[in-house]
Amino acid sequence: MATEAPAVARDLVLRTEARRQASSAALDSSLRAKLGQFFTPAPAADFIASLAELAEADTLRILDPGAGAGSLTASLVARLLVERPGVKINVTACEVDPQLYPTLQTTLDDCVETAKSLNAHVEVNLVRADFISWATEGDGLLAGPPEPFDLVIMNPPYKKLAASSRERKLVSSVCTETSNLYSAFMALGVHLLRPGGQLVAITPRSFANGPYFRLFRQYFLDRMHLDRVHVFEARNKVFADTAVLQENVIFAATRVATAERGPVVVSTSRSYSDEVQQRSVAYAEMVNPDDREFFIHISADEEDGQLAASHANLPATLPDLGLQVSTGRVVDFRSKEHLRPDHVDGAVPLIYPLHMRDGAIVWPVPGAKKNNAIMLNGETEKLTFPSGYYVVVKRLSSKEEKRRVIAAVFDPEQVPCERIGFENHVNVFHVDGAGLPVEVARGLCIWLNSTLLDRFIRRFNGHTQVNATDLRNMRYPSIEQLAAVGSSLQSGTWLGQEEIDELISQHIK
Repeated sequence: MATEAPAVARDLVLRTEARRQASSAALDSSLRAKLGQFFTPAPAADFIASLAELAEADTLRILDPGAGAGSLTASLVARLLVERPGVKINVTACEVDPQLYPTLQTTLDDCVETAKSLNAHVEVNLVRADFISWATEGDGLLAGPPEPFDLVIMNPPYKKLAASSRERKLVSSVCTETSNLYSAFMALGVHLLRPGGQLVAITPRSFANGPYFRLFRQYFLDRMHLDRVHVFEARNKVFADTAVLQENVIFAATRVATAERGPVVVSTSRSYSDEVQQRSVAYAEMVNPDDREFFIHISADEEDGQLAASHANLPATLPDLGLQVSTGRVVDFRSKEHLRPDHVDGAVPLIYPLHMRDGAIVWPVPGAKKNNAIMLNGETEKLTFPSGYYVVVKRLSSKEEKRRVIAAVFDPEQVPCERIGFENHVNVFHVDGAGLPVEVARGLCIWLNSTLLDRFIRRFNGHTQVNATDLRNMRYPSIEQLAAVGSSLQSGTWLGQEEIDELISQHIK
């Protein structure tokens, strides 16, 4: 019978994949988008299941929240039937979408029958409910929250959670504040693990940095040890039969009670079927113990590691430079009555991303969809900055743009004004609310637009948003280096990418 196990287990995975494909084709795509559903293809499910450490126990209690068609459960059960044939497997699968109940129940029954054919034992429990409600409130009025699990395996749904949403409040009541459905599932997965239990998941990479996930990262890192992290070089290979281009990461982490942190295995491949390259990195290289933002720095290979070391060796932080960076103070929908499409007496420039062009601010832009000015009065003065040189950075870059960071200099010689408003979709570098020295401003702008800086920020930023927090947590060249770079740029001129990178290589080692 043991010689039959691999083939029998593989057939279980193949049958589940056929059901997944049929469900994916049949379900309403708009409803899937509303629920944040992205089903796990068999190659992905097999890879994720392969990262689980199979504990030496008589029974394994497994949780698959947001189970979909049951692909992760099937791949994990198939592995267990081959590698741990004597273990008793107890699977709980949660799913909120009633359309998937017949498919998921069939997959779970298939797991049971496949195990019986190999003289193994699998018990299953399909929870037909919202995972967040079930995990926080239990199943019914008399039932408390579920017992801890040995292993949680998940491909959680991806969807923003409104601050006032019931789901967000429930998660916050039992573990932590978080802003997305996928991180809510992760937090509850941690909450439901026994000490020594493991969480294995595929999720967007965006939780690793940025202010919106700070409290979640703190909760997660206080309780979990990252054992393995895998990243993909090609985003479109992860969910090959969907339109998902999200930067994803697969990780395995263990619930621990100690502050000790051992090395982390970091691996990379182009897709699931390609050769996997891996290396071991010190935990402090991935999570700086002194970082109050709890950023998770994922260096995929040796070159990435060298890049991380180069970034760490830059001489200055923003406080060292005497600079600050803030999100633009003008939130246009809150200031509608003060905004003007064109400059009028009593108004000052209002800078949006659309005003940024070739390292400079081009203002006004006649006929633009956004406003060009904001009235200066007692209500709006606190939203503006005095005239001076500022460095402006887009908060959002499109996937088509070559660089993650797009920066420009606000030059008061080009845009004469008394004060300036910066809209909320840009970040602004300033000195205690006032302008920068001109050469420092120009040098900082060139640095932010360099290929080297782009590589630095892509190393830990898994999304297209660049927050002020991201910029605060970076290291920078010295003030002297920035001024030296800036002195090479004259007012009203800009450089090509090769010229920018050459300037950086000359002045910044």
